[in-house]
Amino acid sequence: MEKKFEITVVPTSNPSIVKFEANFFLTQHTSYEFDNIDQAKNSPLAQQLFYLPFVKRLFIAQNFIAIDKYEIVAWTDVQEEVATQIEAYLNSGAAVIHETAQPAAKKTAITVYAESTPNPSVLKFVANKKLVTAIHEFKNIDDTKDAPLVEKLFHFPFVKEVFIDENYISITKYDRADWNDITTELREFIREYLADGKEVLAAHATTSSAAVTQQADEHFEQLDETSKDIVNIIEEYIKPAVASDGGNILFDSYDPNTKAVKVILQGACSGCPSSTFTLKNGIETMLKEMLKDKVETVEAING
Repeated sequence: MEKKFEITVVPTSNPSIVKFEANFFLTQHTSYEFDNIDQAKNSPLAQQLFYLPFVKRLFIAQNFIAIDKYEIVAWTDVQEEVATQIEAYLNSGAAVIHETAQPAAKKTAITVYAESTPNPSVLKFVANKKLVTAIHEFKNIDDTKDAPLVEKLFHFPFVKEVFIDENYISITKYDRADWNDITTELREFIREYLADGKEVLAAHATTSSAAVTQQADEHFEQLDETSKDIVNIIEEYIKPAVASDGGNILFDSYDPNTKAVKVILQGACSGCPSSTFTLKNGIETMLKEMLKDKVETVEAING
């Protein structure tokens, strides 16, 4: 399947720097920084961008290009044109970086560490690099057509489910296996796989975070006002804590007649002996307090 690159403009905390995020990875292991056009001799794309008089510095890393500009222009006046230029270049099929033309670069050292979660059946394997640009959940090997790393993980007989977000992989095991016996094996397999530069997801299966956000925003606008309030509370108060435990929570539905809310639990939260009760009651208490008489019950569904 041919890649069709799409570029999304993403502001940063530094007003001089804007990120141009692609829906596919541009590099795998190495990040590049160019201070001028001479340094960019191995990157035709960077050279082209340096012809723009306001470009001061360039960064290329994984699925984005960040540009630091001079003060002669405002980003609001030029960012869409820059995004269009980058998108056209990428879709032309031209190289972003001439890897073979570079002097031997230091290979990025990949580290992976295991982290426990509230769910005794789930362990997080956290990498020092970005793995995906959006959440992906795999219930069995049939789901892994476009996920070569996950497909190989399911070849371990003790792997039951896999959940991937930004820089970590949450693995759910079958009860017959003990983490003490399998953690090192899984951690080393994941580390070596990533160090070899192999794909986590097939290129055409990647989705930019901006595209996911846009899709979520479109769905959000179709909800009733109470459902919107529920989604906002989940996003602001509940999701961050859940994510740190290797899981995710999604709004499913709200019934104004019964005042019942349904949420979907993913990753470490799914099937956790304590999370269904804790999250259900925690969310239920919070929603009742914040939305007064609009919510009566919350049902947690395992994703």
